[in-house]
Amino acid sequence: MANIKSAQKRVRSDKKKNLRNRMVKTGVKTAVKKYTVVLERDLQAAPAALISASSALDRAVSKGVLHKNTASRKKSRMAKALNKARA
Repeated sequence: MANIKSAQKRVRSDKKKNLRNRMVKTGVKTAVKKYTVVLERDLQAAPAALISASSALDRAVSKGVLHKNTASRKKSRMAKALNKARA
């Protein structure tokens, strides 16, 4: 454990931030997995799942959990998979 008071506070605040970041990342992973499942089973519902997964990625970017290029890459790959499944 840290001895300096500011370092102790940093440890406490880092725990809170880590918890929030993990929750946001978990939500993103869940949304992306739901999209992949819907894409495999029901092609009609896939665009709606793509929109919800994209918005989850955008929320993670706005909170600073993911880098904007990471979210953009993931959204691009999901859209590419949808277009490939349609063809």
